[in-house]
Amino acid sequence: MTVPAVVAHGGAGAGPHRLPNIEAAVSRAAEILESGGSATEAAIEACVILEDDPVFNAGTGAVFRTDGSVSLDASIQTSDGRMGFVIAMSDTPNPIRVAADLLNEDINGLAGDGARSWADDRGFEKANVEGRPPHDEVSDTVGVVTRDATGAIACATSTGGCSNRPPGRVGDVPLPGCGFWVQEGVGVGATGIGEAITRSLLSFRVADRIIDGSRLEDAMQWAIDEIIEDGAEVGVIALGSDGEGLGLSNRTNMPWASWIGR
Repeated sequence: MTVPAVVAHGGAGAGPHRLPNIEAAVSRAAEILESGGSATEAAIEACVILEDDPVFNAGTGAVFRTDGSVSLDASIQTSDGRMGFVIAMSDTPNPIRVAADLLNEDINGLAGDGARSWADDRGFEKANVEGRPPHDEVSDTVGVVTRDATGAIACATSTGGCSNRPPGRVGDVPLPGCGFWVQEGVGVGATGIGEAITRSLLSFRVADRIIDGSRLEDAMQWAIDEIIEDGAEVGVIALGSDGEGLGLSNRTNMPWASWIGR
């Protein structure tokens, strides 16, 4: 038996005052894991709580694009090799649920109107996402990494995209190896300036270093110091095959919280 654990973040720039909001999501994941639920279920349900919280740039709180539109991305990956992601969805308060529906399909990802049509065919909620004005230099997307009693690991991420970005822009969240990466023994989620995260393949490279034997903190700090371009605000959360999860950012204001079973 493996000791279950959770780690979650509320974005590289959300601020420490958002910590109680993150803790609410972690508590939900912990409740699921303590009752014998799977890492996948725990990650999804914790991510839904954060999507439903309007203070975060995900789901209901997503920021407007430069044309006033709201465009939503989400992703989930599990340590048994399954993956699902959606890109540029509209009218979808919980895109993580649609992404999770792809875990057992032959396809990994859907985008735009096709993603919404898939969601409609399967009865996922369609509702207007009002959105909110963007905030300069604030990245408050969300992510959760969970580990269950079987040792399985899952990572769920969701975003409305960085502030002041044009319609059609794709950030790191739905891109494998960039905003997320999970394999046997490790799960990593990233947040911050998506272009810098994508160019560095941040999540995969952190996970790869952990698998090679580095401690979580050492691998995360190496990535932030060595492969992220100067001036780019980023944060990372990670969870290994044992022990607690960890969050680290090159800013002091990334809210993150963790839990581990006893």
